[in-house]
Amino acid sequence: MTHPGEQFYPEGVHWDDAIPQGTLPDLLSKAAAEYGPRTALEFRDRPITYAGLAAMVERAAAAFLRAGCGRNTSVALFLGNTPDHPVNFFGALKAGARVAHLSPLDGEIALTHKVSDSGSRVLVTSNLAALLPTALKFLEKGLIDRLVVCEDDNWGKVGTPQAAIPGDPRIVTFKAFVEGAAAPTQWPSMTADDVALLQYTGGTTGLPKGAMLTHGNLTSAVSIYDVWGKPARATRGDAIERVICVLPLFHIYALTVVLLSSLSRGNLISLHQRFDVEAVMRDIEVKRATYFPGVPTMWIAIAALPNLDKRDFSSLNAIGSGGAPLPVEIASFFERKVGKKLKSGWGMTETCSPGTGHPPVGPDKPGSIGLMLPGIELDVVSLDDPTRVLPPGEVGEIRIKGPNVTKGYWNKPKESAESFSDGRFLTGDIGYVDTDGYFFLVDRKKDMIISGGFNVYPQMIEQAIYTLPGVHEVIVLGIPDQYRGEAAKAFIKLKPDAKPFSLDELRAELAGKVGKHELPAAVDFVDDLPRTPVGKLSRHELRQQQKPSQSTQLASGGRS
Repeated sequence: MTHPGEQFYPEGVHWDDAIPQGTLPDLLSKAAAEYGPRTALEFRDRPITYAGLAAMVERAAAAFLRAGCGRNTSVALFLGNTPDHPVNFFGALKAGARVAHLSPLDGEIALTHKVSDSGSRVLVTSNLAALLPTALKFLEKGLIDRLVVCEDDNWGKVGTPQAAIPGDPRIVTFKAFVEGAAAPTQWPSMTADDVALLQYTGGTTGLPKGAMLTHGNLTSAVSIYDVWGKPARATRGDAIERVICVLPLFHIYALTVVLLSSLSRGNLISLHQRFDVEAVMRDIEVKRATYFPGVPTMWIAIAALPNLDKRDFSSLNAIGSGGAPLPVEIASFFERKVGKKLKSGWGMTETCSPGTGHPPVGPDKPGSIGLMLPGIELDVVSLDDPTRVLPPGEVGEIRIKGPNVTKGYWNKPKESAESFSDGRFLTGDIGYVDTDGYFFLVDRKKDMIISGGFNVYPQMIEQAIYTLPGVHEVIVLGIPDQYRGEAAKAFIKLKPDAKPFSLDELRAELAGKVGKHELPAAVDFVDDLPRTPVGKLSRHELRQQQKPSQSTQLASGGRS
């Protein structure tokens, strides 16, 4: 054993196991050749086979080539969770282009920046009322030359609101876009080092940055998960997994953990357009889904089901939480009620998702994000000097190195250089590693509160508040404090029928669970909390909402 935590790896898995790389078009072609008649996607109860998906992708790729979208060009995808996403994602890549993902939940300013920054002159969207009007603005601004509109009813009518497609020579339906497009005698060549995807970060400060993710980065991510999960899959034999996909495909978590990994293994992806608790439960109880990866807010919603202990989760071989820290109380509650261990790993956009994971057996360490995965190197460095590696137990910034880590940010050489220290990517996450090699997150560097000279981590306060009865969701922010400089304020959404409590009552309940300097100086009870596109609670968005009024709420204590 040469790497911390390797002694707890699944049997037969080693840190230095081979991590194969390749290109994404080859990944799909190989899957189609091996699993042709199997169902790759199921959407609105309609199955699409691997061979069928590959044929759709080839038609899209031929159309992109005909439209001039080949090597050294970007194609923007402004799509939700329908088969239109994988068809156009792989289609653009097969044509040699790189993809720029746009989030349907972004505002116009962020979207305009992403389209312009990526250099995308062709954009693919849907005629859904939530998407098309925004996409048309890019045409009006002259940001794009061609708008390809997929018609949602092609996948079956469900009454989803749609917008009329204007008559404009620059606008073409997807059906017309691919009509008559012939495959070339030879597809454009590409290597693992070519940029496949511009995946924009959340933009916690300033405008979002496009992480350059290569074909090698993304296929390495798939290989890392393959190596890690191989022993568990071996015990299940040749059974086809049914994987629930409610996570948005434009987000790196769903793209890698669900779409790419599932296709590479011949699994069935049960694709949902949005998260609906009962629709997910139908997939589990009736269709016998075997794997459900979600984000904490989804697990919180499931944990809130009034008849949770009577629901049938027996088909699930694995469940997972990612995208944001999972409250320890939610994980333990779910295990008590359902008998399933809900573990939270860690990764980020810049790592194509993989970072840490939990072995099937090993020490039980509540709150841990697990061990560094095969092929990945993690360490913790001083907040003041990112070249100084800290010993186990000391809190600092987590660095990462591996074949899945981005080469930098698109059009941002200065920010790219500043993001690395000694060849390792500085994650911006604050945490520590214990003597067993298990990593723990404390908070985001940008979210840290400095109160009276002490570092205060909102996530640690949130974890404590989640232990209180009646609390459904919580976000803690730093607010100005005349005495301490900054202090913590809790924004709490209560469970139905739960009653608000005073600031003094909150502080009394938290006494001993957090330090005196960490006790909230204010509390507000809210009807809802903002979320990011992937569905996790958004501290950044809440902070933006609070800016005008924060100065008047110091130690307000009370109720709202």
